[in-house]
Amino acid sequence: MPRLARRALLALTTAALVLTPACGESWAPAPRAETEDDPAAAWHSFRDRFIATDGRVVDDGNGGISHSEGQGYAMLFAEAFDDRRSFERVLRWTRAHLRRPDGLYAWRFRPEAQPPVEDSNNATDGDLYIAWALLRAADRWQEASWRREGQRMAQTILQKLVVEVEGRTLLLPAAYGFVHPDRVVVNPSYYCFPALAALSRALPDRAWGRLIDDGQALLRGSCYGRWGLPADWVEIVRGRGGQAQPAAGWPARFSYDAVRVPLHLAWAGMGSEPALRASAQFWTGPWLSGRPAWADLLTGRIAPYSAPTGIEAVAEVTLASHQHRALARPLPGIARATDYYSAALSLLARLALRENPRNVIAEAARQGQPG
Repeated sequence: MPRLARRALLALTTAALVLTPACGESWAPAPRAETEDDPAAAWHSFRDRFIATDGRVVDDGNGGISHSEGQGYAMLFAEAFDDRRSFERVLRWTRAHLRRPDGLYAWRFRPEAQPPVEDSNNATDGDLYIAWALLRAADRWQEASWRREGQRMAQTILQKLVVEVEGRTLLLPAAYGFVHPDRVVVNPSYYCFPALAALSRALPDRAWGRLIDDGQALLRGSCYGRWGLPADWVEIVRGRGGQAQPAAGWPARFSYDAVRVPLHLAWAGMGSEPALRASAQFWTGPWLSGRPAWADLLTGRIAPYSAPTGIEAVAEVTLASHQHRALARPLPGIARATDYYSAALSLLARLALRENPRNVIAEAARQGQPG
């Protein structure tokens, strides 16, 4: 990213949505019919379906586990929809069950295991979302302690999760397990540019600028296969000048991880980036039975089944961002989501739609014409 563009990104305001005060007035509001174009009702649907009364976010598509990603998403959603009671409930559970001594969070909680947290390693995407949600909540509800906590997390992320490899500043997926003597493994979908920009404002450091610059360069050099799509996981092989390739040990796919790459780019207003452009072109392909759930980047094979509604929501926002236009159709309702992750992607797509800093999508929707 050019330096001027990067400075513009760092100056973005990711203002939270202020929708209806009723969202935060009670933990269990009266049942409300969800409509596809009602983001507040979508949040209610997600909350009532996936967040237990103690604040644990249940991943029902993955054996009923919980993880830092889901807790961070729920905190972000609660802040965005002005639901302080839900935010505090989710934060309390997250601190009580996943918080590590360094202030980051263990990646997984399995309720049937003894102990439920078997692996204390973190997941960087979860930490980014939790820290970002804390900073947003501190601004919305004027809680200085949450701001300090978010700043401490930002500092630890810089210290433990940002490394220099082959001349690149990289974001590790976790504190350990991804740095090898011959290569370093990275997840491109962990580069949530709006979150990185928010952390850089809360804790100014030149390392954030390098991370954003090199993260964008990494994405530009990590588009593979006949469609030029981002991969779920990539590796930087030592001794090859920082070149990235699909990581060994994972299928070389544009799949459930990598779909967040165009989502994060759209959220940051980077509608002309190659990864977003390629995703938009892929999702407008002549698919006979709906958009495929994944594509193999080596063979060109596509999934024999259609993408779930969460990916459909991401695809619609990606297309609107790339083409600078209003949504072609309403985003699918949360009630149609088959599981937690699909519902989370649908809500994330709604936030990206509302918080796009260039406002081209929202403006086009208001005026009923291309942006």
